[in-house]
Amino acid sequence: MNKYAAELIGTFWLVLGGCGSAVLAAAFPELGIGLLGVALAFGLTVLTMAFAIGHISGCHLNPAVSIGLWAGGRFPASQLLPYIIAQVLGAIAAGGVLYLIATGKTGFDLSAGFASNGYGAHSPGGYSLQAALVSEVVMTAMFLLIILGATDKRAPAGFAPIAIGLALTLIHLISIPVTNTSVNPARSTGVALFVGDWATAQLWLFWVAPIAGGIIGALLYRLISKDEA
Repeated sequence: MNKYAAELIGTFWLVLGGCGSAVLAAAFPELGIGLLGVALAFGLTVLTMAFAIGHISGCHLNPAVSIGLWAGGRFPASQLLPYIIAQVLGAIAAGGVLYLIATGKTGFDLSAGFASNGYGAHSPGGYSLQAALVSEVVMTAMFLLIILGATDKRAPAGFAPIAIGLALTLIHLISIPVTNTSVNPARSTGVALFVGDWATAQLWLFWVAPIAGGIIGALLYRLISKDEA
C-alpha cells in the first residue's frame, strides 16, 4: 500500500504543479511564466518527486510510464492496475484542489480549458488530430526510452531524476503548442473531468497515444540495449 499511496501523492503533485502553473501563473498579468515556465514546472514536479518517492514506488506518476516499464521488463503486470488507479485518483484530487483555488478568482472560466489537452479547435496552436496523435506517441516513446536508459543499472547512479525531469521539460517545450502536452493519461484525466464537454470527448486520444508511445519506447530501448546486457 505504501507504493500506491506514494504514486497517488506523486501524481497529485505533478498535476497540481504542472497544470497549476498553466492555469494560475502562465499568463498572470503581464509577467506570467509563459510556455517556458509551464514546461519547467512539469519537469520540476517529476524531478522533486523522483527524489522524494523514487525509492518507495519508482515514481511512475503516469499510466503510460507504468505500462512502458512493464513492456520493458522492469515492472510486474500484477501491479499495473493498482498503480494506474492510484495515479488517476491522485490526478483527479489535484484537479479538484486546483479548481477550488482557480474559482476563487472573479471571472474564472472553465471554458478557457483548465490546462486540458486537445486537438483541432482545442489545440493551442490549432493542430489536427493526426498531428496530435503523432506528437503524443513520439514524445511518450522518447520519454520511456530516456527513463529506461537513465534508470539502467549501467547508467551513472543518482542522476536519473535530473535526466527524467529535464526530458519532461523538453517534451513540454516541443509539444505544448500541439496538444498542451499530455504524455500522461492521468494528467489529462485529472483536469478534463472538471471541464467536461470537449475535454472528455477528446480524452480518448490522451490515453491511447501515450500508452502506445510508452510501449514503443520500451521496445526500442530493449532493442538497442540487449546486446550490451
